[in-house]
Amino acid sequence: MKSNQDRNGNAKVLRVAVASVFALVGATSHAAGTAQQNLAVTANVPTNCLIATTALAFGAYDPIQANAGSSHLDNNTGKVTVTCTKGSSPVITLGQGLTPDGSSSAAAPLRRLAKGGDYLAYGLYKDAARTQVWGDTAGTGYAVANPTGAAQEVTVYGRIDGGQNVPFGDYADTVVATVTF
Repeated sequence: MKSNQDRNGNAKVLRVAVASVFALVGATSHAAGTAQQNLAVTANVPTNCLIATTALAFGAYDPIQANAGSSHLDNNTGKVTVTCTKGSSPVITLGQGLTPDGSSSAAAPLRRLAKGGDYLAYGLYKDAARTQVWGDTAGTGYAVANPTGAAQEVTVYGRIDGGQNVPFGDYADTVVATVTF
């Protein structure tokens, strides 16, 4: 037979358990409501381009024999490589160089290689036939078609016209390549 103390202890445990169940049920019923709000998430991808160049080296120009008459020297090319944001509209322009002819302009550059005060005229072109002068304006620049985000290499075609009687030596020029996007 159980003592009163055992019965009271069991009853006490039962009351605590029942009270706990009611507390949980009451807490659960009060937490059933919800509220929602949208969280805006944004990003901005700006247009951007990287540009790199590979030099154009004409090599030997012979004013006495090979290039004495109308023969020209157009045996080499340079490169401009651009990597532009997909969907942008980049245009590559080439400056007039460090020592352009006095009647040179951005749209119709008359570039010259220099050695001291001596000059050797040359041209830079967008096409292999060397008919499209590559200038320093949007209209005379090279429009890069369909940038993909991958590097795109563009060839720069050069020509030194024949018949230029110049002193021997090393001639050089620097042309600024710009990509506008």
